[in-house]
Amino acid sequence: MNATSRSGPVRVAFDSSALKARYCNHGIQVYARNLLSALRDAAPKSGMEIRPFVSLSDESDAVLNEEAGFRPRKTRLLRFDRIWRYGGATAAAFLDGADILFNPNGASLSINMLLPTVTTIHDLTPMVMPYFPRRITVLLKFLLMRSAKSSASLITVSEHSKRDIVRLCGVAPSKIHVIYEGYDRALFNDASPDADSLHALLTRLGISRPYILHHGAIQPRKNLPRLIAAYRQVLARNSRLNFDLVLAGPLAWQFDETVAAARDKSDSRGNVVLAGALSDLTLSMLLRGSALEVVPSLYEGFCLPMVEAMACGVPTIAANNSCLPEISGNALRYFDPHSVDELANCMEEALQSEDLRAELATRGKERAQEFGWERCAEETLAVLAQVAQASRARAKVAGVAL
Repeated sequence: MNATSRSGPVRVAFDSSALKARYCNHGIQVYARNLLSALRDAAPKSGMEIRPFVSLSDESDAVLNEEAGFRPRKTRLLRFDRIWRYGGATAAAFLDGADILFNPNGASLSINMLLPTVTTIHDLTPMVMPYFPRRITVLLKFLLMRSAKSSASLITVSEHSKRDIVRLCGVAPSKIHVIYEGYDRALFNDASPDADSLHALLTRLGISRPYILHHGAIQPRKNLPRLIAAYRQVLARNSRLNFDLVLAGPLAWQFDETVAAARDKSDSRGNVVLAGALSDLTLSMLLRGSALEVVPSLYEGFCLPMVEAMACGVPTIAANNSCLPEISGNALRYFDPHSVDELANCMEEALQSEDLRAELATRGKERAQEFGWERCAEETLAVLAQVAQASRARAKVAGVAL
């Protein structure tokens, strides 16, 4: 869709607050960073101009260099989180002459009388599975509800999340567009990792055996204490299986139970490695060297780690809830994430059967090819153009020249 009109190209202000360092290694930053890069490449062909905000006090990433159809905008307001979240982003975009604001992080407020906003709501964790203190949970629920109702249009990342938004926020289905995320194909693929580099990494992390992997921020909905219990159950009843369990990801919040379970040495055969936050390059190497990826989450909006594992040709098993069967295309083996026994049985079956692992790897790679940041950017631009052009049309009818 070419969005150029007699009023010039559609000017899209991009709320880049999710790119701040504190979101590093979290899904919201991965989404914002990769989508912004893909929008930079796609915008000129669509006749649109992407305007990501840059804080005057921050060093800009290479992705924020100015080029055709991509004009970063400097603002002091980005430094002030509360002001930015509670209307500051809309004000900055309006004063800069934008036609529309795109917010890739759903928990913020927009000023509708100034500018239409398109918001991505990835999931409704604070409503479906709240783990924060009550005050924070109430605030997040309010922000998500207000954002869902006040945005001109919504983007979400799975049909499952769309149903949650309709059910819990009372938003019309026609207002919500499902656009799947992508993944970095240059990093997450089935190329064999360099043997020497992988050996050095495993030595540094203290991994001495073949290993089962889970990657992602360590927080309650990831369900990692049950994964650790299932892992130890598998080792206890099957002496032929000799694997480490590696949990790669930052300690996010309410991680004490997971850390305590990982450090419990009562089972001499089990070795749970907390690898911590890793760079994308290091993570991709660790992932490609693993024997099995396990995704036991209690709730997800999209689950990029699962897609990354599938893209790498790593045999993957996953919980049978939320969006996981949808995003994986029912190509994997699934288990009840609340049942340690069922999780252990699924792990044991996959670890013992080379044929099953080969089937899971092949089917996972095929499904992963359906996801890409380029496609995500093109579909996102189509939504932004539709909303912006509708706003321009309404302004003309009202006799307001934009």
